[in-house]
Amino acid sequence: MVKKIFLFLLIATLISCGSSKLTIQTTKKPVGWKYSKPIQNGGGGKTASQSSSKTISTSEIVNGYIAQYNSVAMSNMKTYGIPASIILAQGILESGAGQSDLAMNANNHFGIKCHNDWTGDKIYKDDDAANECFRKYNQASESYKDHAMVLTGKNRYAKLFTLPKGDYEAWARGLKDAGYATDPKYPEKLINYIETYNLHEFDTKVLGKSNRKEETKVLVQDDFGTDQVGLYEIQKGDTFYSVSKKFNLTVEELKQKNNLTENTLSIGQKLIVK
Repeated sequence: MVKKIFLFLLIATLISCGSSKLTIQTTKKPVGWKYSKPIQNGGGGKTASQSSSKTISTSEIVNGYIAQYNSVAMSNMKTYGIPASIILAQGILESGAGQSDLAMNANNHFGIKCHNDWTGDKIYKDDDAANECFRKYNQASESYKDHAMVLTGKNRYAKLFTLPKGDYEAWARGLKDAGYATDPKYPEKLINYIETYNLHEFDTKVLGKSNRKEETKVLVQDDFGTDQVGLYEIQKGDTFYSVSKKFNLTVEELKQKNNLTENTLSIGQKLIVK
């Protein structure tokens, strides 16, 4: 009897094991999950945090400015007798190499203010005083011409034109002495730009000399005292009337050519007569 019971239990156990299934639990991936291979940073490649934009240096900006305006400066040197190196250095300094608000919004590269005789477009900007009036030009070349008109038309700058055109150091200091700028370091700043960027080479191109010290202060003049670029140097006894008659101009025409409103002339002052 005991054997039968044991045999029955053994058979029941075997049947139970044969009918059971082995269950393997797996872990499901989250919905939307996707395998991604790690991004490899190739040799010399930029990471996401590295900027790919190029930073423009100050020297590049200045050199770009010089490339754009050196021909205007040399042309003005030939016409008005102002060294191209001085013109460019002043333009760079006064306009931040063309990046100032006045240069970008008004084509005013020399910070020339309106004054009473200005009838052109205007722009207002805080300077020595609030909301000051500055001249606005259609083109930067007009600003360059106006700069020449200021220097050739004001009596206080007449002494500059007795200096050698190749002596940029004397011109830089002469501008300060004549009251062009109040900054005591103004001459040194101009000279620094000229020597850093070799602006004196443009003077050499105009003068045709390899040594700026070779130039003399004497102008090559014709019988009327006009130099080769159409400027007349005021002599003792000259008046607006006598000069205008000499060159078949009216007094008003002579004043307009030189952007003058005053009635006084100084010995050594240059007037445009052609």
